[in-house]
Amino acid sequence: MKTKIRVGKKLTIHIPKAVAEELNIKEGDILSLRVKDNKIILEHNDAILFSIKGKKFAKITLDEIEKISEEEQNSYENPH
Repeated sequence: MKTKIRVGKKLTIHIPKAVAEELNIKEGDILSLRVKDNKIILEHNDAILFSIKGKKFAKITLDEIEKISEEEQNSYENPH
């Protein structure tokens, strides 16, 4: 999708409704803005989208998660 927009007062820009709907951008969402190669890049920081498509930086197995959960539960049942 490509569209033209106009820069408004105080250098504001308006995201067209069709673009917001396509990217699931809603009022109150936080977006990231950066400049690269003389272009403005605006990215939607959707946590679910990030978890699916974002760069992975850690690995943990379900067994490891269960072990940590049990240790935490035991720490509440048996405080030192």
